[in-house]
Amino acid sequence: MDPVFEVEQRCAEAWPALVEERLGEWRMRAAAGFTGRANSTLTCGDPGVPVPEALDRVIAFAEANDIGPTAHVVRDSRHEDAVGSAGWVVADDHPGGAESGVLVGELAGFRGAEVDGASVSDAPGPGWWELTASATPTEAQRHVLASGPRTGFGVVERDGEVVAAVRGAVVGDLLHIARLAVRPSHRRGGLARGLLVELAAWAAANGAVRCALQVAEHNTAAWKLYESLGCVEHHRYRYWVPA
Repeated sequence: MDPVFEVEQRCAEAWPALVEERLGEWRMRAAAGFTGRANSTLTCGDPGVPVPEALDRVIAFAEANDIGPTAHVVRDSRHEDAVGSAGWVVADDHPGGAESGVLVGELAGFRGAEVDGASVSDAPGPGWWELTASATPTEAQRHVLASGPRTGFGVVERDGEVVAAVRGAVVGDLLHIARLAVRPSHRRGGLARGLLVELAAWAAANGAVRCALQVAEHNTAAWKLYESLGCVEHHRYRYWVPA
């Protein structure tokens, strides 16, 4: 199996949309607008029809689910030129950034000092929701973040308050990492690294040996953190929309 296709499929399984329809090997996804990944069509693999026709289907799916038509396209993939030739353009104004890198690494590389108050549970608490999504999560947020495969919700607590949080989902032997957040008042204290080490130990106990995560191109702090844990860039993708 193509390694990019395999990693993208695992990441998609770890991030379940409210609605998903298959178009050949493409995955059309919608989740009431919550996150780009859950509201775009993953264009890896063969859609089973010519790309222009497939993109028309993407537009129809988006309209039926009240979201903007968006294609998640791997850079330098076989479909990238065809998407551009069909009149689509890179979504430079995408809220999270048009381009992201997919980093991968071995969990054995996740090392660092233990952090007091760090834990991983099977269910998200109010503090986890407040820091990573919303104090009153929507149906879409609950579905994307709290359903799907084996999922762990990591937190660091100080005096009864959640000051750092992260989400992990194990798909096969891969841990998908997302929603890492630290309160501004507690940054630069090693909490993010310590929490990731805790999450990696939880994932290893659940059969994972490697990890993958998506980082926006402009998020240099996150890139440096994950690279310090041994993660390397695997590939990049961009969001495309009709011109």
